[in-house]
Amino acid sequence: MSDVVKNKRQGKLPKIEVVDLFCGIGGLSYGMKSAGFDIRAGYDLDWTCQYAYETNTGGKFFYKDVNSVTGDEIKKLYSKKKNIIRVLAGCAPCQPFSSYAFKNKKKDENKYNLLYEFGRLVKEVHPDIVTMENVPAIASFKLKSVLSDFVNTLKSENYEVSYKVVYCPNYGVPQTRKRMVLLASRLGEIELIPPTHSKDNYVTVKDAIGNLPALAAGESCSSDPLHRCRALSPLNKQRMLATPYGGSWRDWPEELLLECHKKEEGKSFGSVYGRMVWEEPAPTMTTLCTGIGNGRFGHPEQNRAISAREAALFQTFPTSYKFFPDEQSVSLSKASRYIGNAVPPRLGEIIAESIKQHIRTHK
Repeated sequence: MSDVVKNKRQGKLPKIEVVDLFCGIGGLSYGMKSAGFDIRAGYDLDWTCQYAYETNTGGKFFYKDVNSVTGDEIKKLYSKKKNIIRVLAGCAPCQPFSSYAFKNKKKDENKYNLLYEFGRLVKEVHPDIVTMENVPAIASFKLKSVLSDFVNTLKSENYEVSYKVVYCPNYGVPQTRKRMVLLASRLGEIELIPPTHSKDNYVTVKDAIGNLPALAAGESCSSDPLHRCRALSPLNKQRMLATPYGGSWRDWPEELLLECHKKEEGKSFGSVYGRMVWEEPAPTMTTLCTGIGNGRFGHPEQNRAISAREAALFQTFPTSYKFFPDEQSVSLSKASRYIGNAVPPRLGEIIAESIKQHIRTHK
């Protein structure tokens, strides 16, 4: 059945407009744009994200602390036309909710307030639909009060709320990322669409990066400046050579081991200096994903860590996505931070499709 026929039978959707809090370089917004949403604006405290956000999503970027954002200024960003669905989206920075935060004695308690500020803006703006994406730990026992306060705020404003921890390979993302996705609507019950993939057809490392040109450590691809990888010290070159397919530091001879791996507490970090395998999704991309010592970020066959392009593809950014005005001179650390912090656009598209299905049901 063609999309045109499907749309006629399901009825024409109203225009759906989005304001994205904590937008970063625009992964969530771009995914929603790909599903046909009109991205009005994004807010973030990292001004260097402006180029990528505006270039790829078409929305206006505001360099502003969410604590100083008012509901009135957000309401002005939506158009004044009738029959518009207004979406307020956001992914409050996950550091305070991460597993690392539980181990860190010097916690920044103010960062927990970001979700409360999000709740304040929902009350002031009264969007039709709210979506929030975050790390799974926010739904854990230790942080349940933070999440439940946010949910209770939404319910007090007459929103129907659902949330679940999503295993991203189930929705076509080629990495074992888990995220908590919340949807809330004033129109009626709302939930995420069923998984689009299963273990039988997960998108794998091979599917995502198998056709890219080979690189040696420290090299860049002449036709794709983002396909570049970190150089390795002589010792780390030996370590990569000693790491078999799918292996890690556990496979090294004694003389190549780090001191920390010889200690009992270091033995739990089994994936560092590890290689990926072609047949499975990649591990979760982080802000340090282009370094072999930060996780299982070694290429399956080539003796190097993954490139920035490979990390972007694992995050489902298309090769057409513009991260920087000049990708020739950008640092790998900045590229890794942008990519690792982003919401995978594919997940943003799944959220958008869930919203569209919800609107067809209730409006």
